[in-house]
Amino acid sequence: MDLGLVGKKAIVCASSRGLGKACALALAREGVDVVINGLHPEHLDAAQADIVALNAGGVTSVAADINTAAGRASLVAACPDADILVNNNAGPPPGAFQSWGEAQWLDALNANMLVPIFMIQGLIEGMKARRFGRIVNITSAMVKSPHPAMGLSTAARTGLTALCKGISSESVAYNVTINNLLPERIDTDRQQQMAKLMMQTQGLTFEEARAAIAGTIKAKRLGRPEEFGDACAYLCSAQAGYICGQNLQLDGGSYAGLI
Repeated sequence: MDLGLVGKKAIVCASSRGLGKACALALAREGVDVVINGLHPEHLDAAQADIVALNAGGVTSVAADINTAAGRASLVAACPDADILVNNNAGPPPGAFQSWGEAQWLDALNANMLVPIFMIQGLIEGMKARRFGRIVNITSAMVKSPHPAMGLSTAARTGLTALCKGISSESVAYNVTINNLLPERIDTDRQQQMAKLMMQTQGLTFEEARAAIAGTIKAKRLGRPEEFGDACAYLCSAQAGYICGQNLQLDGGSYAGLI
């Protein structure tokens, strides 16, 4: 399927590795010129090389901390007329409710609610004026299935979800859609770190830890980054203009609810 994205421009936040990189690769493969972002130049260089090797869309890398106003400004300046924005950022670590103080709450709310909101503010009016825009927020399965240990992440990302649901009801009239991707157990560096933690705490081998993680998913396997990236690319496509304000779960069928 031709997604109608050749020549479009995208900013993909936190995209030197993991889910962000998977989205940048999928968009570039469709002919999108992507701006990728990260903190570490060596990771950005590797991601840029992988995108160049596709011989499709162009790529520009911006080393910047999007948790700061200056970092966000440099990213928007690299592509002020972006047609596509993929919001992504690292989440806070798990913990216990009583251990979270004001500093932890402010960090989580900044990184996982305010940062994407400010990125949207910087780009959405231009999208509306051009009558094309696709905004995809990478949130978490915990938005719909909260876990007490992930309260910092869940609270911040749910706030973003609610805000975006409201503004999407207005932006869609300008062919600017806002949707959310809710990942669960996608096979990135994060899952390898989790497996290594289980090795240390439970005395498992790496293979046993990986199998235990996969066993928590109904599909009995981890999701592949390219599956996630392709889902993002479709939500950004010309064909997806009638999909707006939705939460798409990529969780191997694990969510137990109906809606």
